[in-house]
Amino acid sequence: MLSVLHIDASARRQRSHTRRLSALFIRHWLALRPQDEIVRRDVGLDPPPPIDEAWIAAAFTPPDRRTADMQAKLALSEELVDEIERADLIVAGVPMYNFGMPAAMKAYVDQIVRVGRTFGFDRSRPGEPYWPLLQGKRLVILSARGDYGYAPGGRIAAMNHVEPHLATAFGYIGITETDGVAIEYDEFSDARLQESIVRAERDTEALATRLARAAQKPLTQVA
Repeated sequence: MLSVLHIDASARRQRSHTRRLSALFIRHWLALRPQDEIVRRDVGLDPPPPIDEAWIAAAFTPPDRRTADMQAKLALSEELVDEIERADLIVAGVPMYNFGMPAAMKAYVDQIVRVGRTFGFDRSRPGEPYWPLLQGKRLVILSARGDYGYAPGGRIAAMNHVEPHLATAFGYIGITETDGVAIEYDEFSDARLQESIVRAERDTEALATRLARAAQKPLTQVA
């Protein structure tokens, strides 16, 4: 049995392209692997708080020296890190808001990129003082954009700070295998949007099928 962490970051309850894509992925996954665990985390509707000075002080205090207040401050972060540690696959529906991820998703990233929990640091270590602590996991990013041309090689690819940011942050903690599907043209609301939706839904189904059928071996080894 595998554990799939299903994250949604859209602020919309209804008419969300990314919620529809992530739900579609999970349905197709379960059709092939009904025995797997699905863990739900909706940061769009229940956003984690942004980190603050007290959170930073607690995170950088050795665990055996943390006060009760510090432990309480990190309680949600510990829960989120436990979820991602347990997951074999992370499926994240993350729309583009003003060229980047929603603030709620950025708050989530800040809660899980934790020294001593998801990455290590030793200033006396020869060479690179940082190293990832997670392994054997894969990330699927299902996105949506108002404009078009954000994919690599596209007309405004340099303005896309969703997938590159997420790939960097998750890669830093050891999740380096990433797949993605995106809907574009949302602001145009014409035939191009409908074509993009059809294509993205087809690609999402195909991706879920490919990964699920290959899941008898580690997901990080799936081509």
